[in-house]
Amino acid sequence: MSFDAKAELSAALVNDFSLKELVTGGFHNRVASDVNAYPRIMYTELKNADDSYADNQAQSSEVRFQISIFTNSYTVSQETKIAKEIDRLMKSIGYGRYDSQDLYEETDKVFHKAMRYKKAFFKEEK
Repeated sequence: MSFDAKAELSAALVNDFSLKELVTGGFHNRVASDVNAYPRIMYTELKNADDSYADNQAQSSEVRFQISIFTNSYTVSQETKIAKEIDRLMKSIGYGRYDSQDLYEETDKVFHKAMRYKKAFFKEEK
């Protein structure tokens, strides 16, 4: 499949005014440029694979992302609002949420909300 799911997600995140106001620590693909900036969003592609076949040809791909919201004790009160905005945004670009976990990273004293989404992309006819 030629669709660039990471580019679509990145553009959707950085162009969403509501999220930009809430997420002052920025949006990052896998690694944050400033680990002390909160709240921040990190997104990771978990899966991007052919999904269904006909006549030995891939007809679609499934893409899965984890969107992680990182907050500290000063910004954790914004976590739910950010999560609702992420959910709204992801659904607007065709993703469905299949998992969500509230975590606490004891070593770094950081709150981490992990939200997982998936979407199927169908191959275009040539």
